[in-house]
Amino acid sequence: MKAVVLVGGFGTRLRPLTVTTPKQMLSVVDRPMIEYVVSTLKRGGVSEVTLALGYKEDLFRASYPDAVCGGVSLSYAVEPEPLDTAGAVRFAADTVGIDEPFLVVNGDVLTDIDVRSLWDRHREIGAQATIALTRVQDPSRFGVVPTDAQGKVLGFVEKPSRDEAPTNWINAGIYVLEPEILGRIARGRRVSIEREVFPSVVAENGLWAVKSEAYWIDIGTPSTYVQAQLDLIDGVRGPAMTAVAAEARVDEDAEVERSVVMEGATVAVRAVIRDSIIMQSAVIEEDASVDGSVIGPGAHIGRGAKVTRMSIVGDRVSVGAGRLVDGSKIPSSD
Repeated sequence: MKAVVLVGGFGTRLRPLTVTTPKQMLSVVDRPMIEYVVSTLKRGGVSEVTLALGYKEDLFRASYPDAVCGGVSLSYAVEPEPLDTAGAVRFAADTVGIDEPFLVVNGDVLTDIDVRSLWDRHREIGAQATIALTRVQDPSRFGVVPTDAQGKVLGFVEKPSRDEAPTNWINAGIYVLEPEILGRIARGRRVSIEREVFPSVVAENGLWAVKSEAYWIDIGTPSTYVQAQLDLIDGVRGPAMTAVAAEARVDEDAEVERSVVMEGATVAVRAVIRDSIIMQSAVIEEDASVDGSVIGPGAHIGRGAKVTRMSIVGDRVSVGAGRLVDGSKIPSSD
């Protein structure tokens, strides 16, 4: 089984963290996000992954110089310009010569959806394309996918208003595609798989879906970036992971509650960390507090400073002693 993983986006909603690091290379507890994605594919039987790259593609290559990630061989397809979801899929498939059924996965989705079951159902039906569906409370940020009782897709509604969504089953960002689908995607321009390709396949009764109640989260926003990591240390997704890295230094009189403290980070005496992510080599000085926020790699939070309400402090940024950062991004991404 071969897979194309879409990792070319700019990650604008996670700025300033993504100013220096592409979204899928941001750490999630103890490893880059992309390694969780590849691990899920490997469990499903995928042995070859093509990364559809764009933004800061060199950092992916530098991180996996032997072109192996999680025991899976990597190849790279670097877009000359942003081509959107379908355009990126076609460019990647053309680059590596895919001419058989293959998987496509959004690189910012962490999930336990069984890709092997999706693959098997696709082959059983003989569909042109088969997509995994997950159920959410608010479908307005996603592609909403109504189906009949057998799983044939009846429509594909991209980001409807919450009141107008025909169902709360949404596109989970995992597909099996026949190579003939590539012929529907124009070369050399931006093409959306959600807005152009899938609706055309629906019109020919060729798009099918498999519903899954397995764990699923789209790490596209600061809140979901934090939540995905809290789920891992809380044991929501498998056995609870270690929240504080062995290489971190946390004073015995500091308070760390339901938070991730990554390697090389320092949390000083009487500092309080709650529901937050402290990234590699960040420093939280004495009497400072971080609540429901993300402190970027190498950032410095001064004595008595307070960072709260889903604030993001970027790489190597310093927050002065006693300062309040409340629901802000530093530096601003505006």
